[in-house]
Amino acid sequence: MNDRTPAPQFLLVHGAWHGSWCWSELEAALTERGFTSHTVDLPSVVPEGSEGKLPGLFDDARVVREKIDAIETPLVVVGHSYGGAPVTEGAEGAANVSHIVYISGFALEAGESLITCFGGDQPDLATVEGIIPVREDPAGTLYNDVPEEKREAALAKLLPQSALSFAEPVTRTAWSGTPSSYVLCDDDRSLPPEYQKPFAERTGTTYHLPSGHSPLLSMPGELADILARIAHDVEA
Repeated sequence: MNDRTPAPQFLLVHGAWHGSWCWSELEAALTERGFTSHTVDLPSVVPEGSEGKLPGLFDDARVVREKIDAIETPLVVVGHSYGGAPVTEGAEGAANVSHIVYISGFALEAGESLITCFGGDQPDLATVEGIIPVREDPAGTLYNDVPEEKREAALAKLLPQSALSFAEPVTRTAWSGTPSSYVLCDDDRSLPPEYQKPFAERTGTTYHLPSGHSPLLSMPGELADILARIAHDVEA
């Protein structure tokens, strides 16, 4: 760390069905490496039984941007899985964002949504309401390499996701105007490597971890090492 430029801090944006709680081990690992981190809770993660028109991707992007604007220091913004989509929308043009990192994340093109990026039809947004339940077999798809006790604790905290968050297409692409990287998870059983690769190709550098979908829980130290390396490169 030099004396002229403040060390970049991290903004960590969680994925679908999760909350800021999922970053706790990674935050501790980043602290050990001398970095400050921040988190958000995306409003598209909703309580059981939620109905009607619920917060969507644009609401999530607004929360991300408000947090970015409230932190007056260089930032590395990190989006995990679905969290990459509101980062793509919300971080565009932010002067203090020096780098974006996608962890098995959706680095979408303008006009793409989570529904359409793999060939689905774009629904009429006026008709989209309700929730998307936690995905099938979350223990195997989200946490296949997470130790059992930690996996069970995480499973107990998962909540439904608003359907609108998967349906709203991004209108901006922060990765196209800000240096960005991709952490490709080689044993991901939720978003397998072949689905991650097109997103990774939109970024400048790809890093690999031999992890499942959630290295923030299964390999927090190794993930922190990659993020620290990126932050040091940004500062240099």
